[in-house]
Amino acid sequence: MEEIRDNLIARIARIAEAEREGWVGEVEGLRVSLAGAEDKLAQIMRSTARAAVDLPVPRFREEP
Repeated sequence: MEEIRDNLIARIARIAEAEREGWVGEVEGLRVSLAGAEDKLAQIMRSTARAAVDLPVPRFREEP
């Protein structure tokens, strides 16, 4: 997760650089890439949120 977060931050920095330099095509490509990475992160977060299940503590039956 930290690696994904760091990657997103780096993409945002590259977008800012491309905007400063006037690289219009690069800006659009980076924005598309950033949106894809954000979507993937959201998918991961949703799947891990569903993975947790609260189960009761098992009890042993007494033998008759």
